[in-house]
Formats: sequence, structure tokens, C-alpha cells
Amino acid sequence: MADAGASCAIENEEQLWTELSRVVTTHCPVGAYEAIDNALRSWLYLAARCRDEFSQSEDDVANCSQVLLNGSLFQANPEYVRTQIIYSLLQEDEPGPLYVIANFLLLDGRADEATFKRMIGEGCFHRLLELITGCREDDPGLHRLLLELMYEMSRIEPLRIEDLLHVDDGFVAYLFQLIEGLSDDAHDPYHYPVIRVLLVLNEQYMVASTATASEPTSPTAPLTNRVVKCLSLYGPHYRTFGENIILLLNRETETSLQLLILKLLYLLFTTKATYEYFYTNDLRVLLDVIIRNLLDLPNELMALRHTYLRVLYPLLAHTQLNQPPHYKKDEVQKLLRILAGSGNTHFAPVDETTIRLVDRVSKVKWLSDEGIGSGEIARKFLGISLSPTDAASNVSVVDVAAVMEKPGIQTPSRKIEVETEIQNGIPRPSSSEKLKDEAKEAPKPSRPKKPLPEVPKHRHGIPYASTGHENGTRSHSKKLPPKAPPPRRKGRLKHSTNSETVKSVSELV
Repeated sequence: MADAGASCAIENEEQLWTELSRVVTTHCPVGAYEAIDNALRSWLYLAARCRDEFSQSEDDVANCSQVLLNGSLFQANPEYVRTQIIYSLLQEDEPGPLYVIANFLLLDGRADEATFKRMIGEGCFHRLLELITGCREDDPGLHRLLLELMYEMSRIEPLRIEDLLHVDDGFVAYLFQLIEGLSDDAHDPYHYPVIRVLLVLNEQYMVASTATASEPTSPTAPLTNRVVKCLSLYGPHYRTFGENIILLLNRETETSLQLLILKLLYLLFTTKATYEYFYTNDLRVLLDVIIRNLLDLPNELMALRHTYLRVLYPLLAHTQLNQPPHYKKDEVQKLLRILAGSGNTHFAPVDETTIRLVDRVSKVKWLSDEGIGSGEIARKFLGISLSPTDAASNVSVVDVAAVMEKPGIQTPSRKIEVETEIQNGIPRPSSSEKLKDEAKEAPKPSRPKKPLPEVPKHRHGIPYASTGHENGTRSHSKKLPPKAPPPRRKGRLKHSTNSETVKSVSELV
């Protein structure tokens, strides 16, 4: 599609951007497809030259794509322009134009999901598999961009079965090997684009397996989840991937990506061959992350909370954490009591699914000796009685695979909400103030005052003098001070001293 003769000679960057602006503002009448194609060829040639000769960063190519999206050429013919660029992805082999095409489709698809859906329908997934496998050594930047495009496209809607059949063991092993190697990108030392592709492939396998299970008459054979298969056979060789997904879960705030990680963890902890895939220390970090996130989730995010609890049970029951010394046993039991609503009247009532999942976790052998007990949560806090089959839970891959969230939505946090209110100067009532407010809202019933006993008027037949107190009330009369004692009589003492003779000591002897 690129055409070197479509534009005049470009000698500097300023001329390039001027010519780009002219091309994307070309006014083509409706149906003038040849004129549109010529303008697109010129844009692709200029954008490729921008990357090869004038670009200082990847943002320059993104600006070229944004200029086309905002120009009248695209605004007047969006569907035709998208179609032509998608066909160019299927046919182009040169790294320069391929980078520009992939960048445009990535930006356009993030703004309008219909682009990604159209790419799936046109068979772009298979094409991306081929390009990712072959271009890493020649152009690492293009390789990373194609991984991002595959991830964004694949998490929008289920892929076709024929697309997944193109994924073989070699491609999955190739991605795991990339993670084990050193990253050539200083801004991405953990190979997050590769990890995200593996996570979304696992989700696609889960969705496809549940779809075929719900249609027993379907002639299609069950698909093999090649991500779990590779870790089952060669897990010890790919431990870096396990370390990185726990690190990613610890840092990630996007709900959809958290769900992708939890879905893979659920399969690894429920597949016997991968029970001990993770290092013990990594499992302890994972348990800390799950406890923190469960306590930090707002009440309304029930689907994400349920998924965390579905992962927590096999994590505690099947992995090395079930061996003594049991890590964070008291904290886990406290978490279960909080999620079950034990002793907590300040939050909304706990839903039945949470009760069932918490009860299931409490039945882990090393928790049950001091745990909440089988079925006790439901009877105690919801007033319902669960049958043994309900208490045991019918959790399956279908329950985990069905949880979805739109890309880009961030998971709210209780802690961040509190910190934001404090920074904005919004006062938060203390616990004592909350208790006072609750006492005001729900006043206790007042007790009738008992009358004070009547003061007796006689004692042993002798009447009391009036004390100024009647029925417990004081008299308003002023209380008089006590009388002063009578003065001492000194005259007689002086007289007796003068008239008598004082005897000496010798006389007394």
C-alpha cells in the first residue's frame, strides 16, 4: 500500500508534517475510492518515513495515526478507510509500513471496539500469529506493538474456533521462553505484553471450552488449553512467568486484567500437575495480595470478590500452603469472619454466593479446626439453611470463565477513597461520633422515673425539725452560718494566779 512516489520529496521533519496535514485533509467525494486509496498510500509512506528517518520516539508514529483519525479523509469515509488498512495488515510485509498500520489499528480499536471485532472477522488473528513469530529479531518495537494489538483485539470478544486451532504448542512455548530471557526494553523489564497475550489466550480457551460443553451436539472436539498444557509439562522451566503474574496482580488496578490473572490461577490450582508450579514464597506473597484485595474491595464488586474466593480455596487446599507451618492462619480466619459479616452491623447484608464461597474456604482441613464450621455461616447470618450439596459448592470452570469486565475500568479501592476525602478536606466521622449518630437515629426507649421515697416525719416518736428539703428539692432560703463559740473567761484565771503563792520545786519535794 505504501507508495514512495505519492508525495513530493521530503527533506526535513517540518516538511513531512506539513505534507501529512495536507494529505489527511484531502476532500474525496463519496464513492471516489481511487482518490481515497491514493491519499492513504501517501499517508502510509509519510508515516513510515517519519519512523525510519525523523522519529525521536514511538509517540511520533502515534501522532501520525491520530492526525489521520482527526482528518476529514477518515471522518468522511471511516468504514472504507478501516477496511483498507485492515487489508493492508493482511498483505504488508515491510516492517516500516506494518508498524504504522498496527499503530493505527490499535489506536482506532481502543476508541471504537468495532474495529477489533472487524479484525477478528477478517482473520487478522492468524496473521498476527505469523508476524509475532517472525519479526522479533528484525524489529523488537514492531514485535511489542503486534503483541499489544493481539491482546487488545482478543479480549474484546471470543475468538473463532478456527483461530484458536492455529495456536500450537510451539507458539505458546515461544512466548514462555521470551519471558525467561532478559528484556530488551528498559521500560518493560517483566515482558508484560507477552504475559498479557498468554493470559488472554488462557481466557479464550476457557470460554471456548465452556461454549462446547454447553452444546453437546457440536461436532467440534474439545480444545486443549495449550497454556495450561505447557505449564503442566514444562512448568519448572518457566517459573519466571509465575513470579511475574503475582507481581502484576499485586500492582494492577484494572479489573479486567485482574480477572485474567485470577482465571489462570484458578486453573493452575485445580490442575493436579500444576499444584506446585509456584515457589512457596511466591504463594505466600499471593496470599497476602488476595487478603489485602478482598478487604479493600467495595461491597458492590461482588463478581470480582467471588472470583478471588474461588481462587482462595484451591490455593489453600492444594498447594504447598496446606503444609505446616500454616502461613497467615489467623489472618485467613479473620478475613472469613469479616466477609461473612460476623459481628459487623455497619455493612450491607452479605449475598448468598459470598456466604457459600466463604463457607467452602472455611472447610479447608488446616482451617476447619478453628474455622467457622460447615453451613454455620448461612444459618447464623442469613437465616437460611444450605443443603450439603449447596454448602459444598458446585464451582466449575463455567463460573470463573463467565466473569467479564470491560477493558479500562479501574477497580475502586476503599483505602484510596478515604485518602482522597482526607486530601479534599472532607471530614470523616470518628468511631465515637458514628456511635453518637446511631444513638441519635435510634434512641433507646425511656424508662419511667421512679418517685423518690418520702422522708419520714418522726423517729421514735420525736418529730424532725424542718431541714428545708422536700421531695428531694432544696429550699431557696439562705443557709445560716453556725454560731460562734462563747468567749473564754480570763478574769477568774488572773485572780487565782495573783492570790495564790507559787511553790518552789524544793517545797514540792
